[in-house]
Amino acid sequence: MRKLKLQMQVSLDGFIAGPNNEMDWMTWNWDNKLNEYVQELTKPIDCIILGRVLAEGFIPVWKERAAEKEADSFTHKMVDTPKVVFTKTIKDNPWENTNLATGDLTDEINKLKNEQGGDIIAYGGARFVSSLIKNNLIDEYHLFVNPVAIGKGKPIYQELDSKLNLKLIKATPFECGITVLCYKPAAE
Repeated sequence: MRKLKLQMQVSLDGFIAGPNNEMDWMTWNWDNKLNEYVQELTKPIDCIILGRVLAEGFIPVWKERAAEKEADSFTHKMVDTPKVVFTKTIKDNPWENTNLATGDLTDEINKLKNEQGGDIIAYGGARFVSSLIKNNLIDEYHLFVNPVAIGKGKPIYQELDSKLNLKLIKATPFECGITVLCYKPAAE
């Protein structure tokens, strides 16, 4: 069975964006070691899943970057990897190399996990990721903890009905100040 991995930047106090979607608190001057970590994380990935809101920005931005002369292999991976966008509102697919998933989230994810292929990575906004977490669909959490607290914002754990037990697999600090915490669901 394929694994679903979540890669998400978070503040020290657990937010993925400010209350008005501000992201000016994120560290983007990544060092080479952090870039290598992301390369390794995404190497076995052959499917990217996205919520509709993020997809509307994510897909065009990566496509635009890939058209640039200095586009690197990671940029091309983000464009060339097949994507599934979860949506209840889009009826006609506006993107190449992308399928729309309009059914039940758990059923759609389990169908993807049971297909042949490499791992799946999730990128998304607070609502999409919260739904993945609530439905226990994530197999590995890769939380890029930024060295900043923002006080209030958009959390990814607000839909939990009960406690979520996780097991720390590794914690990796990087020179740029980000520490990546890798967790998997703890056995009950």
